[in-house]
Amino acid sequence: MPKRIVIVGGGSSGWMTASYLVKALGKAATVTLVESANVGTIGVGEATFSTVKLFFDFLGLREEDWMPHCSGAYKLAIRFVDWRQAKGHFYHPFQRFETACSVSGGEWWLKLKPAGEPFDYASFTVPLLCDAKRSPRYLDGTVFDENVSTFFPSGSSPGAEELPNVLISGHHVQYPYAYHFNAAELASYLRKLAVAQGVVGLVDDVVEVPLREDGSIEAIRTREHGLIEGDLFIDCTGFRGLLINRALGEPFLSFGDQLLNDSAVAIQVPRDVEREGMKPYTTAQAHRAGWSWNIPLYGRDGTGYVYSSSFITADQAERELREFLGPAAEGSPANHIKMRIGRCRNSWVKNCVAIGLSSGFVEPLESTGIFFIQHGIEELVNHFPSGPGFDEHLVASYNKIVGECIDGVRDFLMVHYLASDRVDTPFWQASKAVPVPDSLRERMDLWKARLPGPRTIPQQFHGFDTYSWVVMLLGLGHLPAGYPPRLDALDESKARDMFQRIRQRATYLVETLPSQYEYLTHVRRHS
Repeated sequence: MPKRIVIVGGGSSGWMTASYLVKALGKAATVTLVESANVGTIGVGEATFSTVKLFFDFLGLREEDWMPHCSGAYKLAIRFVDWRQAKGHFYHPFQRFETACSVSGGEWWLKLKPAGEPFDYASFTVPLLCDAKRSPRYLDGTVFDENVSTFFPSGSSPGAEELPNVLISGHHVQYPYAYHFNAAELASYLRKLAVAQGVVGLVDDVVEVPLREDGSIEAIRTREHGLIEGDLFIDCTGFRGLLINRALGEPFLSFGDQLLNDSAVAIQVPRDVEREGMKPYTTAQAHRAGWSWNIPLYGRDGTGYVYSSSFITADQAERELREFLGPAAEGSPANHIKMRIGRCRNSWVKNCVAIGLSSGFVEPLESTGIFFIQHGIEELVNHFPSGPGFDEHLVASYNKIVGECIDGVRDFLMVHYLASDRVDTPFWQASKAVPVPDSLRERMDLWKARLPGPRTIPQQFHGFDTYSWVVMLLGLGHLPAGYPPRLDALDESKARDMFQRIRQRATYLVETLPSQYEYLTHVRRHS
């Protein structure tokens, strides 16, 4: 088992890795993290998956402890705006479809279209909660579980005591929310936690990476602390890939011909949350050469324009974003980012594992940045060597799981563009002409006749359950030719009752839940 773990790079990926490993491995290994004072972090306000709650639970962190220190807020869904030619919006919530007669609400909606409502408002309670800016928790801390209609006590986390390999298994306990937070503040918070638990944190620059005769990393040479030797090195250096790509020469597989957006410009916008309230969702707003994000934090919004440099310049993108944001963004500086879209051929090479941006990245359309970090860390613990050296089967398994996960997310993001009917600008026209993997093309053709089901989604875990694919297709207007004929033999009154219960529950929750601002302010006052 590797006794000396050296992490190069800080930020969210570095300190999430350090805090998790020191908790998971205890005194069996030493953890040293080296971060440069001359390298800034990419994070400009992060949105997450609901699985990240289990990450915090594993570390033993309560929301009331960490969220106030990280400008934290709740996220119930992603709101997609103007992704169709007809404009308008739809929500991709964390809530699953309910069933009637063992048939998904998505399929029942195709047949019944109750009250003429859009599929998301008919099938989920979350859209009304988002519109009303509601918190997922009551002031006493209880949180409503949308699918089983029960309450979890404050701080309870079913399944959190399990080993890391169940945290992102595709069958974990589903929470009805995720988080928004300031990535730099989270890194700072986790730094204090990790150091208090024994991680050695050094601020220094790596000037050389000596290799052994077998091509593995022997040590890193730093400017101030000299040579730092290790058994396992973890690359958290972001898009630079200092260890995995530059030192070890591992190839990077670009997705640039399939996902066209390669750049972003980000602006932090101050927000009077007391007067304006706080939206409990991420917004993905389509624009002429890409899309913009809005991530509401406590006190400001993280915003940015993700675009393709083939269709718009950096100056044009910033100007378009500022015009969209209006006076609220005046005086706020812009941060221009060149994104490396794709993944390493292998994220584990020799005695080096890449975590976060150095491993792989797709455009942040579905808030996968933090998820990729969490997934990589947990799989590293699952595959951690128990004996001397690095078992080639463990390494191969890790690389297969991580690679398939990133590839699966790539396919899911491609559907966002392929299923949209927008062709009003050169960018949107080009997004339909990208090379599509044969397996995805076959599924897209199949979904013209039927909605996705578990058997038409790749079996390897890719971060998104079947319901997410259904939500995106319905939201983007990629409807099948009809509903499954078997529904005609079922009691549709049960489906109508289901939709009515969803509406009643949504109305009840809007009336009884506090606003997001009210709840978070309450927590800050009592933490």
